[in-house]
Amino acid sequence: EASRIPFPPPRDSLLLEAGFLAVLVAPLHLLKWKSPSWRPHDGVTFWLVRWLLFRLMFSSGVVKLTSRCPTWWGLTALTYHYQSQCIPTPGAWFAHQLPSWLQKLSVVATYVIEVPVPILFFAPIRRLRLFAFYCQVLLQLLIILTGNYNFFNILTITLAFSLLDQEHLGGTAPPSKKKQSSAWPPSFFSFFSTLLELITYGSLIYWTTQYFGLEINWEKKLLDSKVAFTYHEFTTWLGTVTLPLVGLGFLSLSWEILLALYRSLSVHGCFWKLWATLQWGIFTCATLGVFAISLVPFTSIDPQSSRQLWPGLRQLFGSVERLQLVSSYGLFRRMTGAGGRPEVVLEGSHDGHSWTEIEFLYKPGNVSRAPPVVTPHQPRLDWQMWFAALDHHSSSPWFTSFVHRLLQGQEDVVSLLQGGGSQYPFGAHPPRYLRAQLYRYYFAPPGSSGLWWQRQLVGEFYPPVALGDPMLESLLEQMGMKEQAPPRASPRGALPRLLLSLRQLCQPVPAPILLWSLYLLLASILALRALRAPSRPGAGTALGRHKGAPRRGGGGEPGTAGGERNGHRNGHPRRREEEERPEGHGDKLKAARRRK
Repeated sequence: EASRIPFPPPRDSLLLEAGFLAVLVAPLHLLKWKSPSWRPHDGVTFWLVRWLLFRLMFSSGVVKLTSRCPTWWGLTALTYHYQSQCIPTPGAWFAHQLPSWLQKLSVVATYVIEVPVPILFFAPIRRLRLFAFYCQVLLQLLIILTGNYNFFNILTITLAFSLLDQEHLGGTAPPSKKKQSSAWPPSFFSFFSTLLELITYGSLIYWTTQYFGLEINWEKKLLDSKVAFTYHEFTTWLGTVTLPLVGLGFLSLSWEILLALYRSLSVHGCFWKLWATLQWGIFTCATLGVFAISLVPFTSIDPQSSRQLWPGLRQLFGSVERLQLVSSYGLFRRMTGAGGRPEVVLEGSHDGHSWTEIEFLYKPGNVSRAPPVVTPHQPRLDWQMWFAALDHHSSSPWFTSFVHRLLQGQEDVVSLLQGGGSQYPFGAHPPRYLRAQLYRYYFAPPGSSGLWWQRQLVGEFYPPVALGDPMLESLLEQMGMKEQAPPRASPRGALPRLLLSLRQLCQPVPAPILLWSLYLLLASILALRALRAPSRPGAGTALGRHKGAPRRGGGGEPGTAGGERNGHRNGHPRRREEEERPEGHGDKLKAARRRK
């Protein structure tokens, strides 16, 4: 059954791994409080972010085919996905109404973006990496519009920024590159790069057309598609490319290591050169270690390739596995809800005859309520209710404890349902009886007079129970949940009391609004800092001490620190002043000098 729960493990695992990489990528502030944001070794540690993004996307595309799920192989997965996902958005309802041929074409586009395009993350040509970046961002934005996947897609977009460079983010190119791009005839390197780009795009189009049988149906005016390869052919291809992809990643990392070594040795000053080289050695060893242990979960997509790994790597991975520094990924391995979305509806009663449905904050329940938009909030109870509906309630032991706490009327648990406010039907008195029914939910067709869902009763999910019920007591005892937890001690320290006060203060505010407010506040602070930043990014920093540092808009001569000459940096102020002077001003100056 683990294969039926494709999303939660990668969700939290990705957050843990990205958080660990942030420790390596973030600059150290050892010597100065106002330390520069650039270090010669940054390219090495930042490469790990790109490697994480590659493993995430490539594995997610591969497992859809290795799982042998008939919906993925039949290109019909998105026909069921929009209504059967954990917490859909209103956009999912509109996407569900798209014609079937377009749904199948969307699955083909997903395969292309997740399997061949991530290989371009390591392309030496900048425009190919930009193409891969925008493909990933497009996919993640479409997922955000049609599904509430908390922070996952936003985090993936953040990882995708590792494919960009300062030139693309800043919007300006150095003068040397501008002259090179406008020169005619183009240089051999420029011609070869353009040719390689065209070959890459042409190959993507050709192989997509061949392997997915793309064909225009002129009679029906649509584009037909089908999988034109077998499972054996795909697994053979996967076994052929897995280890070469590891080699490609190692070559890309080796280039970053050598480039960082050159930058470290190019730093001015003996002490700074030694300090930069020492940092390069430490972070290079850390990067190589993370790359080595990541090969174990990555090659798990192909058992034959995994068996060819050096046994020492497995031992190294086993020694740090409990820390979850690296993980294997595989999003939506199998598509659930092909026969309708299974949904658990909780009901309460005071007499055991008249039952009232208990609404949750975000998951589907009332067929007239529109799907919510909760990104980037993570409503874990609503998510767990989706997983519980996939199997018998005994597979979700927490559900019995959840029912028990609701019967007791515990405020912390009740607050998870409609915030415990007036919308909770048992706010005055806890229900005496609780039960759960299993339904099949379907998106309502257009023109359903305000209905978003249609549902069909399947049967009983959890039998009616009350406090002291022998069945409830037996289940609690079997699952080890009968013992009462000791009362939580009140916080004594100043910091815990402050955090508790902030939690109580923010509790009435809906979680999505609170999170977006914090994000907007942070974005505003960063924008104000960017507006107040000095116009000379290299002045007075290690960037100015380093003659091999990446230039940020300055022309500079070779061997100078970001264009440093005559005490000026980045742009030659004297030349700019002479260019801005009015015509004839130079002649007057020359005449005045002759007279003097």
